[in-house]
Order: sequence, then structure tokens, then C-alpha cells
Amino acid sequence: QVQLVESGGGLVQAGDSLRLACAASGRTVSSAAMGWFRQAPGKEREVVAAISWSGSSTYYASSVKGRFTISGDNAKNTVYLQMNKLKPEDTAVYYCAARHSQYSNSYYITALDYGYWGQGTQVTVSS
Repeated sequence: QVQLVESGGGLVQAGDSLRLACAASGRTVSSAAMGWFRQAPGKEREVVAAISWSGSSTYYASSVKGRFTISGDNAKNTVYLQMNKLKPEDTAVYYCAARHSQYSNSYYITALDYGYWGQGTQVTVSS
């Protein structure tokens, strides 16, 4: 089992920055690939960014590339999502997800790939 707890959401203005954190605990967290997803009202959950458990491979959705950065701190078992130049369309509930992987350099970008999810944190960007 892996437990995930997100933090860092809030209400900001367009152009501002936020950093989300996902603290992971449980068995073999060190071999867990991680992802950030978001879901806006009336829309499907979509991948925002993903990272391999080695940290060497990352993925970004085209809508956030160049503005968001995913990173991991293995010592703290925490994954971060740095979000810069936020836009109103970034408004959503953001979820952290994890899955074990035998491949150190693989990331995963569909929700079905992940077996563990956090409770979500709300990000609201006003115009």
C-alpha cells in the first residue's frame, strides 16, 4: 500500500505561481512512478505531468509544458509540481498518483496506469 497526501493548493490570480506537494508513504515508495492529474468541473481527469521513479524521465501535457515542472525528492518521499504563469483554465482539483514500476525510467500518463491516488487539492486561478 502507498498513501499519498497532497498539499499546496489555493486561490491565486492569473500569472501567479503555486507549488503542489505530494507526500508518499508506505511500502517500496522508492520504486513508484508518480503523476499529477487534474479534473475540472464537467471534464474528465487529465494528466498534467508524470515522472519516472528514477527521476530521469518526465512528461508534460502540451497545455502546461514550459510553465509547470514536476520533480521528486527521494529523501522526503515527496513529489512536487511547480506551477508558474497560472491561467484560469488551470483551475481544477489536482490529484497525485503513484504506481510501482520495475522500469526505473518509465513514466505513465493514463489514469488507469495508477493504483494509488491522493485526495486531491483545489487550485483556483482567477482572471
